Amino acid sequence: MPNGKPLRILHCFRSPVGGIFRHVRDLAEQHSRAGHEVGILCDSTTGSGHEDKLFEQIRPYLSLGLHRMPIQRAIGFSDAAALYKSFHEIKSLKPDVLHGHGAKGGAVVRIIGSALRVRKYRVARFYSPHGGSLHFDPSSLSGRGVFALERAFERMTDAILFVCDFEKNTYINKVGVPRCTHRTVYNGISDSDFAQIPARSDAVHFIYAGMLRDLKGPDVFIEAFAQTERLVGHPLSALIVGDGPDRDKYRDKITQSGLGRRIGLLPAMPVKDAFSMSNIVVVPSRAEAMPYIVLEALAAGKALIATRVGGIPEVLGADSGALVEPGDPTDLARVMAKAVTTPGWHGATMPDPVAFQAKFSASAMARQIAALYEERLAAI
Repeated sequence: MPNGKPLRILHCFRSPVGGIFRHVRDLAEQHSRAGHEVGILCDSTTGSGHEDKLFEQIRPYLSLGLHRMPIQRAIGFSDAAALYKSFHEIKSLKPDVLHGHGAKGGAVVRIIGSALRVRKYRVARFYSPHGGSLHFDPSSLSGRGVFALERAFERMTDAILFVCDFEKNTYINKVGVPRCTHRTVYNGISDSDFAQIPARSDAVHFIYAGMLRDLKGPDVFIEAFAQTERLVGHPLSALIVGDGPDRDKYRDKITQSGLGRRIGLLPAMPVKDAFSMSNIVVVPSRAEAMPYIVLEALAAGKALIATRVGGIPEVLGADSGALVEPGDPTDLARVMAKAVTTPGWHGATMPDPVAFQAKFSASAMARQIAALYEERLAAI
C-alpha cells in the first residue's frame, strides 16, 4: 500500500460464472486481507443458485459492495443504459482502481474510467482479457471489428494483465504489441486449495467439471469415453458436472450413444465435491486462456488429461503425456485409456507439486497485481 493507504478496487465483468468469477473472488479475498477495499460490478441475469452461494462466501471481503445489473453478452442498444447506470454506480464508489475482466468488463472499465479521468478523478484502468475477444477469427469481419476496438481501447488503458504467455502472444498476433503497460501474472489458487482430495468408494473413472457449452468440449469427452471403453475392452464410468446453454444437447447425446447408465450428468457444485467423485479429471476444451479447473485439479492431487490449448502446456509442461489435441476424441481416448491401464501414469505425467504451488498460488498472484496497481497509480 502506498504510504500505508489502502486502495479502493472495483472489479467489473459480465457473467459471474467460470474462471473469471473464480479469478475475481480470489483477488477480492487476497486484497481484502491485505487491507484494501474491494467491490464487484457484474451482470444480474446470469448465474444460478451455485453462484449465489459463491457470492455469499465472498461478501465479507467486499467492503465496496456487490453491484449487479443487466449486462448483455452481445453488443446492443442495451449497453447504453448499462453504461449510464454503471457510470453513476462507479462514480459514487470513488475507486482508485478499475479492473475490467473479459471483453465487456474491459469496455466498461475503460470507457467509464476515462470519463472519470476527464472529470479529474484519479483512477487507474486495468484490463484482463481472459480469452474473451481473443477467440475471434482475425480474418472474419466481426474479428477485425473486435480487434480494432481492442487496439483503440489501449489508449484508454493503464495496463493489460495477461494470465499466461499464450494469452499475451495471442493478443500480440491478433491485435498487436500493446501500446500500454502489460504484464503476465499467472492465475493462482488459495493455499487451502492445495490439499489432496481422496476419491469416494463409489468414484467413477473420469470426470468433466465445467461450463456445458461446445467451446469447453463436453461433446468431445462423450465421444472419447465411448472410444476409451472399446480400447480397454470393458465398461467404464464417468460424470459430467456443470450447467450451461448446451446441457440438454449433451444429455441427448449421452442417451443416443447408449451411455446413459455409464455417464452421469449432475448440476454445478463446489469443485471440491466434484473432485471427490473421481481421481481423473478431463479438460477437453477447444480453447482456453488459463483455466482454473486445471490448477484446482492438480492442487487436489488429481490426475489430469487436458487439451493442448491456451496456457495449459505452461502448467503441465509442453511435452507432457497428459496433453491431447483439441477437438480430437480419438487422441483424447488414447490418453484416457493409458490413464486407467498404465501403472504409475499419474506420477510420470503430472508436474512437481512443490514447484507447482510456488508458481500458481493466489497470494503470489495478488501481490504482483497489487504492485502493478500501485505502480500505475503513481504514474497518473
